[in-house]
Amino acid sequence: MSRFRVEVLVTPRPGLLDPEGGAIHHALASLGYDEVAEVRVGKAIYLEVAADSAAAAAARVEESCRKLLANPVTEDFAVTVRGEA
Repeated sequence: MSRFRVEVLVTPRPGLLDPEGGAIHHALASLGYDEVAEVRVGKAIYLEVAADSAAAAAARVEESCRKLLANPVTEDFAVTVRGEA
């Protein structure tokens, strides 16, 4: 069994209010960064997972996202296996 480094990016679903992203967008505009059209704030989660393969590690982490790491009503997630640890 190998250990894999897995990255999970959790982001608010498109169209849903993102107050933190809105506040950052407003602050950037007030500092002169008018070219920034939109800001969405999410979270990154890094895991080290023991599994027989990268695909098995990804499947296990996706399952944990659906159960705990991401809110299925308001958030989307992307799982990427970054390689062996």
